[in-house]
Amino acid sequence: MTIQVNHLVKRFGNFLALDDVSLSVKTGGLVALLGPSGSGKSTLLRSIAGLEQPDSGEIYLENGDVTHAKVQERRVGFVFQHYALFKHLTVRQNIAFPLQIARRPKNYVRQRVGELLDLIKLEGLGDRYPAQLSGGQRQRVALARALAVEPRVLLLDEPFGALDANVRHDLRVWLRRLHDEVHVTTLIVTHDREEAMEIADTIVVMNQGRIEQVGSPQSLYDQPKNPFVMGFLGPVNVLASDRITPISNGDRPLRNEPVLFRPHDIQISLEPDVNTHPAVVGRIIYMGWDVQVELSLADGNIIQATLNSDEFRSLGLTGKQKVYLSLKQTKTFADAPTNYSKTHV
Repeated sequence: MTIQVNHLVKRFGNFLALDDVSLSVKTGGLVALLGPSGSGKSTLLRSIAGLEQPDSGEIYLENGDVTHAKVQERRVGFVFQHYALFKHLTVRQNIAFPLQIARRPKNYVRQRVGELLDLIKLEGLGDRYPAQLSGGQRQRVALARALAVEPRVLLLDEPFGALDANVRHDLRVWLRRLHDEVHVTTLIVTHDREEAMEIADTIVVMNQGRIEQVGSPQSLYDQPKNPFVMGFLGPVNVLASDRITPISNGDRPLRNEPVLFRPHDIQISLEPDVNTHPAVVGRIIYMGWDVQVELSLADGNIIQATLNSDEFRSLGLTGKQKVYLSLKQTKTFADAPTNYSKTHV
């Protein structure tokens, strides 16, 4: 089921939530809407579902105009962050509920619920109530209920936001496998870049009601369109061009543009040469395979480097140690403001 959004505009009073948004999603795609709070991603999702009515623009599902269609006419499955399960119904009854509303035959409902319990790997828990399940199990039940009526499109609004980190990771892996089995066109809203990059085939980066860039996780990370996209897809260091040019092997700024580079693009050595710049080691944060190293430059700027544990052990870095830096790769953007600073994510 394809999704086509054309020039969507949505206001809430004086707040412009969607500003001329257009988007195409191919049949069977798994697309992540990624952006900070207030970027418009949930409003876009709810507009596609029919839960919000746009002020202007069109929405098409498989070439049919559903801009003003009722929610139930769109055959869209919607999963909220906080499950929205019926507390007084068992797992089996929760999954069966939309099928009963649709007046499906009892034998079909029984068979379909059994199939979905098997699909979400909760076959033996059908007679339990939501309060007897873990958060991850409840979210799987919510997904099964959304899939019960075989929706043309599955929409998920930050479905793992209320769960702890380990459960979120397990559910991301499970959702990707589930999608590969059912092949339903899926949009997922998230502000977590790791979640988007792990799950989605395509990422739509949104900011202030507009789409900044659309592409695969790799293309967005390697070829960001602007500083916002680069900053939102991963940590970034920013320095003025006159500070970084002597140690940069990447793009050469055409004018006084800020230069952006990722922590893993910093090369640290213990001896100087003509292509290095002195720095002093500050805080060291050991993250397992990765080690984050804070570095103070001579002019007072502080940047972050990321080393793998083998590199870190080989260098034998300690706090207040003097080291020398070079850069493997940098990025400049012709339209970036000269006062651009690091995007915090």
